[in-house]
Amino acid sequence: MAKTSPLSLIIVAVGGAAVGFLAAQTITSAPSDIEQVTLESLTLGERASGEITSASELNGKDGSRFLRYAINLEEGELVEVSLRGALQGVVTLYDDQLALLGSAPTLRQQIKESGEYMVVVSGADEHSYGPFSINSRTVELSDSGTLTTETPIDSWLDGESREFTLTIEDAGMYQIEMLADDFDAYLVLEGPNGYHREDDDSAGDLNARIADFFAPGDYTLTARTAYGEGNGLFTLTAETKELPGDGELRNDGTIKPGDTLNGWYSGQELYYELEVEEAGIYQIEMNSSDVDAYLVLEGDDGYYREDDDSAGDLDARIADFLAPGEYQLTARTAFGTGSGLFTLSVEPRDVPAGVDLRNEGILTPDETLNGWFSGEPLTYELTLEQSSHVTLSMRSSDFDAYIELYGEGVSYSDDDGGSGTDALLEQSLLPGTYTVTARGFSASGSGMFELQVSTEPADMQPDI
Repeated sequence: MAKTSPLSLIIVAVGGAAVGFLAAQTITSAPSDIEQVTLESLTLGERASGEITSASELNGKDGSRFLRYAINLEEGELVEVSLRGALQGVVTLYDDQLALLGSAPTLRQQIKESGEYMVVVSGADEHSYGPFSINSRTVELSDSGTLTTETPIDSWLDGESREFTLTIEDAGMYQIEMLADDFDAYLVLEGPNGYHREDDDSAGDLNARIADFFAPGDYTLTARTAYGEGNGLFTLTAETKELPGDGELRNDGTIKPGDTLNGWYSGQELYYELEVEEAGIYQIEMNSSDVDAYLVLEGDDGYYREDDDSAGDLDARIADFLAPGEYQLTARTAFGTGSGLFTLSVEPRDVPAGVDLRNEGILTPDETLNGWFSGEPLTYELTLEQSSHVTLSMRSSDFDAYIELYGEGVSYSDDDGGSGTDALLEQSLLPGTYTVTARGFSASGSGMFELQVSTEPADMQPDI
């Protein structure tokens, strides 16, 4: 049946939020309440750019924003539409009758009828904004056993592994990905001088990625499923990868406060010597979009700190008081797997003006103090002269706060009773002396915190 409703002009409701992606699906208004909007066109095989902003059209169901495009597609084509860029989003495809055909960050769809279709680019949720590029192409299945850089292969896996030959002409950094919607992708790469790498999920979801420095030579790439089961379409790519900044990588050596360097993790721990000349607070971060960063810091007199995700997402941070001396800084991943670029930085951190840090001592009702947690619990003493309703608040932007109170035969604790990962403990207590412990939920966090105690008289009598 021929398509009869072109999408170059589409009717949308004026005023109020759209319901779902398309207000046109639910219009019952009078003609005076509607208008026609011309959609920007996409051309199959060409890249287009856009940006989701607060001014983009609103999805009234989940608060996300979206843009719409028209695209002409031919019967029998297997097409792929994908997003790249800062936007965390999805692509949705509709026919010209506004029937939903599919939705995914990378969408593949068999086209049953020639005609004009609509592509909707949407933020993943109400907080998703940013620029993006939208790529579209016709997927042609290949039985070739040769993979070349910058040329994707689309093929079909039917329960058995597939082998490909990849020839590297020039030494450098390359990234190989296996993307599949229907099964858990798995890659094995073998090459010159006993080179061997495997990967399961490093490309996100159930997709595989191997990124590494490759010497010139012939490599054998095996594409399979993680558990030897499943079948379906997959895309295999091999691409060169640009190095950041001046392209220099440092995988060992000396690092000092104020330094920032780029390194490459490929399965082996990397060691740096950190030189601290002046005692103070220092913040060490390992940031990566490729791997789950993990830091270990060791020094004299048994000093030892480690951290996984304190810098947010999968980035690592150690912030602590460091005495002058030399420290060993180890950069690795949380599980010793994966490979990729990372940035390592060491920065002095100043205590805000007028702030005195107290890591022990007497807590006075209705006071606020600042302390510094560096892996060991900090204890304070609170004395109550009368029965009181006590509120203890511990706030930190550096780590997940945890507070404990015990004494006079009782014990209480709180993790996230406050805002976010802040701790809040409220309890009616009899007169007596209590110990308040301030710490992180895990020993790996560190940083500054604020501890506040307030009291109100309480009508509470001891049990007789």
